[in-house]
Amino acid sequence: MAMDKRAQIGARIAKELKDGDYVNLGIGLPTETANHIPPGIRVVFQSENGIMGVGPAPANGEEDQDMINAGGGFITALPGASYFDSATSFGIIRGGHIDVTVLGALQVDQEGNLANWMIPGKLIPGMGGAMDLVTGAKKVIVAMEHCDKQGNPKILRKCTLPLTAKGRVSLIVTDMAVLEMTPQGLVLQEVSEGYTVQDVVKATEADLIIPDHLK
Repeated sequence: MAMDKRAQIGARIAKELKDGDYVNLGIGLPTETANHIPPGIRVVFQSENGIMGVGPAPANGEEDQDMINAGGGFITALPGASYFDSATSFGIIRGGHIDVTVLGALQVDQEGNLANWMIPGKLIPGMGGAMDLVTGAKKVIVAMEHCDKQGNPKILRKCTLPLTAKGRVSLIVTDMAVLEMTPQGLVLQEVSEGYTVQDVVKATEADLIIPDHLK
């Protein structure tokens, strides 16, 4: 049976993580990445509400009310995990000690700009740690579906929503493709099974560089 979209995206992002990486996963889809870390690879997951060494989600009925991530989801802690206050947590993030952050997005554009925190006119809780994470992390991976619920492209020539950060996106992984941000522009590196290059181009507003050899 084919993977669902969430699992497919999470599994592909997991391949980008290296042994020993310190990684922050955003709320929702990005957390799927933790379910696909290959055997023998040790990745240390951080949650900005104050834990380093986040484990997998607990089984039903085994949730601990005091063990949650920044999005309020239940988590476990792996042996060797540490706990700290928010000031220390954001010192780690802002100090450049996070190797990779994986976030969702409302929009990304061909200049590496990211918009993922608000839609004008809608009630929002605030930006949260997204601005700090995309600025402090060494690598920024966006995990999202290629188009929104109405079928509109989310990868644009220029973001139209308020930005979270400018020029910080390194890689975009969607249900349709993997796209890498380079000094030359946005490069289409991989096309998902069941899609063609033409499908991806049609679903993308941004200008794409298409190399001779695609995975």
